[in-house]
Amino acid sequence: MAEDWRLQVYFVDDAEMARANADYVGHQGTTDVITFSYFDDPESLFPGDVALELLIGVEVAAREGAARADSSFEAELALYVAHGCLHAAGEDDLAPGPRRRMRRREREVMAHLIPEFALLPVPEAGCPAVE
Repeated sequence: MAEDWRLQVYFVDDAEMARANADYVGHQGTTDVITFSYFDDPESLFPGDVALELLIGVEVAAREGAARADSSFEAELALYVAHGCLHAAGEDDLAPGPRRRMRRREREVMAHLIPEFALLPVPEAGCPAVE
C-alpha cells in the first residue's frame, strides 16, 4: 500500500548538490531540489521501502529566501519539498507550458500547507551568511 512507503529527504550544501546535479542529472552547478522517484515499478516496492528521495539545497533556500520579499528560508524549504514531490507525480518544469502548470500546482500545494503547518523558523546551521 502506498501509505507504507517512505519519503527520504536529504538537506545538502551547494557543493554536495552540485556533485549530485552533475552525477545524476548531467547539469553543472547547484540547484534547489533533485528528485529520485522509484514509482516507475511500484510492484518492486515493499512496505517500508523508500519510494521517493529528495535532495534539498539548503544554501539555495537560504539565498532565495533572503532575496525574495515574498519568501523565507523556511518557505523555500517547504516549496522545494512540494516541488520535488510534484516532479515524482510527473510534473516537469523544463518547457514554458509545463513550467506554468508546475508553478500553479506549487501554489495550490503551498496554499494547503501554510494554513495547516506553521512555517516555524529553522536555524540555517551550516549555511553561510547570505549577502
